[in-house]
Amino acid sequence: MAPLRIATDLRDEECGISAPEDSPMAKKPLRADSSRIPLTRWEAAAAATVFLIFSVGLFCIFLTMPEADYDKILRLPRNLSDLRILKDNLAVYARDYHAKFILGYCSIYIFMQTFMIPGTIFLSLLAGALFGVVKGVILVVVSATSGASSCYFLSKLIGRPLVSWMWPEKLRFFQAEIAKRKEKLLNYMLFLRITPSLPNTFINLASPIVDIPFRIFFLATLVGLVPASYITVRAGLALGDLKSVRDLYDMKTLVVLFLIGFISIFPTILKRKRTYE
Repeated sequence: MAPLRIATDLRDEECGISAPEDSPMAKKPLRADSSRIPLTRWEAAAAATVFLIFSVGLFCIFLTMPEADYDKILRLPRNLSDLRILKDNLAVYARDYHAKFILGYCSIYIFMQTFMIPGTIFLSLLAGALFGVVKGVILVVVSATSGASSCYFLSKLIGRPLVSWMWPEKLRFFQAEIAKRKEKLLNYMLFLRITPSLPNTFINLASPIVDIPFRIFFLATLVGLVPASYITVRAGLALGDLKSVRDLYDMKTLVVLFLIGFISIFPTILKRKRTYE
């Protein structure tokens, strides 16, 4: 089985375990008549307004940043080579303007998480390269949780038609699983966050639709993202030795993540066993 790519925040890129085509976990091709995004004018206007507000806020933060050679530091890396160059260009800037740089970093991370823009895994690696493990993990987990929470509320506003349009089978599967685990919902959500069972983007969007309370969503995200964040941030310390993002999550790492995930749902399994006895 090939290694799986997980995006943090963390699995911010759509990654997970390959599933058979007839499985509810597998991606389904869009129907020929479903090429049009199923949003009403009000919903589209609401989405555009939220995006505009976030964009203006991000621009205002940018205006407060100290002047620098923006051609070199305001670039979103697309691969590890770009990331290494960006890290070298940002090292002095991050050291001289530490607090403002962290503000800008977190703002960009939250913006990308909120609007499901791929690439936050590179920001997680960058956090490790610039700040070390402890501070890097804190920054990534806080930023990823904040962005996921913003995505949760955005989906609560306009997400139902989009999720039903993009992942109809997966949404029905998720809704059925949530209905079976109402009593131990936090344990199940922790399992999903720790392991690559479902993409984080889908979890962020679908959670309000299947009536997962925000307090459970928030707590599961805050705690459940720590293991994957630690792996990614720690890899950022040896950025020069990293050959591919896929190397972050080899089979050994995936086994460890699933082991931690199973520990989180062990109380549920134990309680169910006692009930049957």
